[in-house]
Amino acid sequence: MNPAHAKSENPIYILMISMHGLIRGHDMELGRDADTGGQTTYVVELARSLAKHHEVEKVDLLTRLIEDPSVDQDYARPEEDLGDGARIIRLPCGPRRYLRKELLWPHLDQAVDKCLHFLRQQGRLPDLIHTHYADAGYVGQQLSLLLGIPQAHTGHSLGRPKRERMLASGRKPQALEKQFNFERRIAAEEEVIKHASLIVTSTRQEIELQYGMYANFSHSRFIAIPPGTDTSRFSPPLRRKIESSARNLIDRHLSEPEKPLIISICRPEARKNIKGLIEAYGKNSELQEAANLLIVAGTREDIRELEESQQKVMSDLLFDIDRYDLWGKVAIPKHVPQDDIPELYRLAARRRGVFVNPAFTEPFGLTLIEAAASGLPFIAPDDGGPRDILGNCRNGLLANTLESGEIARALLHMLEDRKRWRQWANNGLAGVCRHYSWTAHVEKYMKEVRRLLRRDKKRLRRQHAIILNNGEKSYMPLVKMALISDIDNTLLGDRTALKKLTGWLENNKGRLAFGVATGRTIESAVDILKKHQVALPDVLITSVGSEIHYGKKLVPDTGWSAHIRHMWRRDALAEALAKIPGLRLQSEENQREFKLSYLAKPGEMPSISKLYDYLQELKLAAQLIYSHDEFLDVLPVRASKGHAIRYLAYKWGLPLENFLVAGDSGNDIEMLIGDTQAVVVGNHSPELATLKEQEQIYFAQQHYAAGIIEGLEHYGLSLGHMDNTAQQELAYV
Repeated sequence: MNPAHAKSENPIYILMISMHGLIRGHDMELGRDADTGGQTTYVVELARSLAKHHEVEKVDLLTRLIEDPSVDQDYARPEEDLGDGARIIRLPCGPRRYLRKELLWPHLDQAVDKCLHFLRQQGRLPDLIHTHYADAGYVGQQLSLLLGIPQAHTGHSLGRPKRERMLASGRKPQALEKQFNFERRIAAEEEVIKHASLIVTSTRQEIELQYGMYANFSHSRFIAIPPGTDTSRFSPPLRRKIESSARNLIDRHLSEPEKPLIISICRPEARKNIKGLIEAYGKNSELQEAANLLIVAGTREDIRELEESQQKVMSDLLFDIDRYDLWGKVAIPKHVPQDDIPELYRLAARRRGVFVNPAFTEPFGLTLIEAAASGLPFIAPDDGGPRDILGNCRNGLLANTLESGEIARALLHMLEDRKRWRQWANNGLAGVCRHYSWTAHVEKYMKEVRRLLRRDKKRLRRQHAIILNNGEKSYMPLVKMALISDIDNTLLGDRTALKKLTGWLENNKGRLAFGVATGRTIESAVDILKKHQVALPDVLITSVGSEIHYGKKLVPDTGWSAHIRHMWRRDALAEALAKIPGLRLQSEENQREFKLSYLAKPGEMPSISKLYDYLQELKLAAQLIYSHDEFLDVLPVRASKGHAIRYLAYKWGLPLENFLVAGDSGNDIEMLIGDTQAVVVGNHSPELATLKEQEQIYFAQQHYAAGIIEGLEHYGLSLGHMDNTAQQELAYV
């Protein structure tokens, strides 16, 4: 290895996430649909370029695994090597079939869980999570909160400005919401903007005019870094021969193929304004005389098989070609292999042509950089990214693309002067090398990342956070075991034993996770633990298993909330149970979104089985938890302490038998039975007596925390000897 490229002493691990589209490291199907465009190229090339940097150990680009006969089998491969320590990791998320990005939202919490499983298998946590677009931003934010790892984010396009543009064009709000799920997307974007430690954009205009529309916008965490281009692929023709396959693909459509070539490459979307370009060319006979026109608008086998919006764009394109009688002057190939795209740029440059981006708006414009790197001047909208690119490269013109006449005039101006054309071509080549190489992009990126990671470490040290693996992260994905205890009458009740137990837990952080499972609300649980000087646990299962939070920041588990919402009709249940004798709602502070709590009088209320029958008659589903002969909690069918622990086992990839649980009453039954290692403390309620025959439930003689300690020793976890490398890394598991 060249010493200049040798890895630094402590290289970092970057996890990149890009959920939608068809992502692979070769033959990218750009333009196949609205979800497989410039972002796909950007994330793959960024992953490759970052992995080559001497301060980066590896880069994993996480995306969705797709098993669908309508797409290539490549997208069903769990792993794809990109070289130099970079790879694509594909994880199942939602249905096997390919989904457009707007349909992914209900499945993103599953992506969070799958990623946690993947990280447990790695045995190492990333130093940085970098997410792309709103859907990945949501996934990355949850991971960042759960793991304590900083998040960087690149939006690529944003919901608020897109919705505003569509509303301004006359689209109906309800129709837009149904098609694009804007409400969910914008809410996620707001949260990511508030949470992310670094937000990377391509231009300053993107920061000011687009992110500036968001309530949580703040300048301090934004950085504009122009993306790079692969100059090994995009380069000028020079003496190099143009590949005959690319030339033949185009020239067979043209009557006079040697004329200058105007080229446009974009997806068939209305906002890309292909219609305006055809109108500019079709209405100007001088322009038709001066040059041919090539439009690469994605791939298609049959226009009738495209999405409805793309069908309309392509149909209008063909109608307009016929209307202006442009046959023999315009080429619109059905399928252009990605390897031929650089050749098309070079072909246009050799014929002294022009690249044109006729879009109404352009946040960045990666194709403009590719054109410049190929020695091809460009015309682009007077908006956003093109202004920055032209300022750096000085190789073309900006035009008002809302007016087709303006596009035509700019094209003629560029084609009429050979000397000026040559100067612009040379300017573009020099500007790309100076401003838009991947080397330059990665150097600026890594400078910001170094600053971010230093700042994050200082912040965490100030908060006295745990240092693990030379970083300050949550160790939840790496623990070997978890101890989950009820609070009242289990964890609390014996101060001496409690102090001994909490000291042992502190000494074994990083190997063992500690959690509580209680009927108390999160606020009440935190208050009572602080009162008894118990450090906040790694996991808090509260409100009888209807809520899960993590760590000192009490990060809510949104995946659990989404999971238990199934069949939950809170208002209807409250109305039905209001008619039941012997039940009285507890105070307001004990009521939660996913819990109704009652005071129950055993002599007056019906039996639990009769209550279930009553609710079933009303077609209402709920779980009824009766405890201490006086409390009734009504929960979603999927919620309980036991269900919550099984969910944690799945989410964090920790086998259920590696959970040691401790309880004392009826609302602990579900977490005590099954494959967990269970301890019932000596002061337990009578309703637990029926569990004494269960093999994996140990009934302690000691009360409260002393009973937990007795149970730990029963399962081979002696407090006095645990620190012998944590009993050989909790060997019993």
